[in-house]
Amino acid sequence: MRFAFKRSLSPVAYCALHVRTGTRYEDAGRGGLAHFTEHLLFKGTETRSAGTVNSYIEKLGGELNAYTTKEETVIHATVLKEDLRRAVDLLMDIAFRCIFPEKEIDKERSVVLEEINTYRDSPAEQIYDDFEEIIFEGTPLSMPVLGKAKYLRKADREVVSDYYRKMFREENMYFTAVADMEEGRVREMVERALGKYSWQEDAVLAQAGSSQEVPAEVPEVLRVNPPFERTVNRRNHQTHCIIGARAYSAYDSRRIPLSLLINILGGPVANSRLNLLLRERYGLVYSVDASYGVYSDAGIATIYFGCDRSNLDRCLALTDRVLTSLREDLLSTRALSWAKKQLLGQMAIASDNGEAQVLSMGKSLMTYGRVISNSESAALVEAVTAEDLRRVAAEVFDPAAMSRLIYA
Repeated sequence: MRFAFKRSLSPVAYCALHVRTGTRYEDAGRGGLAHFTEHLLFKGTETRSAGTVNSYIEKLGGELNAYTTKEETVIHATVLKEDLRRAVDLLMDIAFRCIFPEKEIDKERSVVLEEINTYRDSPAEQIYDDFEEIIFEGTPLSMPVLGKAKYLRKADREVVSDYYRKMFREENMYFTAVADMEEGRVREMVERALGKYSWQEDAVLAQAGSSQEVPAEVPEVLRVNPPFERTVNRRNHQTHCIIGARAYSAYDSRRIPLSLLINILGGPVANSRLNLLLRERYGLVYSVDASYGVYSDAGIATIYFGCDRSNLDRCLALTDRVLTSLREDLLSTRALSWAKKQLLGQMAIASDNGEAQVLSMGKSLMTYGRVISNSESAALVEAVTAEDLRRVAAEVFDPAAMSRLIYA
């Protein structure tokens, strides 16, 4: 198990256990198993009942939570620093000693199936999954994180236990902590809990420290499917549209200028180009977003907006105008400087949050074998040139490579 720590000056401590699992590591015909297993992690261990697991941290005034993506499952806790040992102990218990009672499996299956149905009622969210499913068709990344109902109905205790035993292993785990303590003390907490709960005889806690961005195992490059244009009649009041294309993986240096470009184009800011044009200037949409999903061997860049059906063609034309400008024209020195300032400010503010820090550290440790510092990340952004942005825009948003999905 890899370990990384950062000292803070807060009375609150944070810890997280990242597991290299998720949708892409599921066997064919078992879509959603990683997410389903994540739900069941809180349903009891060999020494703690489901009620105890769920209330233990809350009784200390803290928080316990988890989430699953296509490439990881993360269990994380927030507590007062004097209770960090208890939180570490609980995370290790959950990671190695879950028992998956039959009655809890049946109950939680119903909960997840309801979650899937609820998700279908939100076209603004569902369209992302449908788009990725088509883009990555025929690859492990095509399955949505929640999975499919037909597969979940077949996930019994044996299936869940086998997956848990296969994926929840020390060499597949990364533990991070942020606390106002000496690193050695926190490391001792983690080592003691690992030795207490792990069922592997060779359990070892290894320090992070690789100097190169080289993953332990890079999956094979996924095949590239041809671009598509599809319209689905969903009988929605609003028309939803997503356009996008395959992009760069986590190990491609071009991910940095693309991240900056996405922020300029339609990131979580009011002055993004698409928001200023489609919403503020013309009032055609309520929201418009651009996003960049990064995976080990692939990436996906998308633009989403929802509008009245009569405004769809105009929104598409305006979006194309913005993309054409980014493909063909260089940003001015002043515009580039402000774009960098904005992204660096967002990064700095996000990193000031202890929970965001501990989760970001784990993701970095799992992906690159080390924790990339804030200063290193800032230097990578500062090094981006206007030509880098133009070149990336021309590659990723090449009209011949773009796909489109519309919910009408």
